[in-house]
Amino acid sequence: MLKEFKAFVAKGNVMDMAVGIIIGAAFTAIVSSLVSDLINPIIGLFTGGLDFTNNYAVLAGEVPAGASLEAAREAGASVFAYGAFIMAVINFLIIAFVVFMLVRYVNRIKDAAAGKKEVAPDVPAGPSEVDLLIEIRDSLKAR
Repeated sequence: MLKEFKAFVAKGNVMDMAVGIIIGAAFTAIVSSLVSDLINPIIGLFTGGLDFTNNYAVLAGEVPAGASLEAAREAGASVFAYGAFIMAVINFLIIAFVVFMLVRYVNRIKDAAAGKKEVAPDVPAGPSEVDLLIEIRDSLKAR
């Protein structure tokens, strides 16, 4: 069983996946910073300074007026944190778009590299129509 596990881990796909997960985790931190430090303030400009991350509705419990989401949770109130959800959706959309662009770019590079290798000289696949007609004419004359 240990030998099978070593063979499984030694395969290239597993190692590629591990590297992808590690880079993905680091990339997520960058995108989270992008959203919270750059995109949220821009959205706040259009919404009159509204910051989505602290938007919530109290479902049960007592929360002082104007308390942040963290303060409401610390007070033990049950909150519906729709602002945090909106920010998670924005994070996801940005990450998905960037990954799409990255995959698209890599596929273009692969296609360009494969296209250069597969270029063959223009050689006719067989006799042309004229050649066939000439052959038919010659065979009819021979009879």
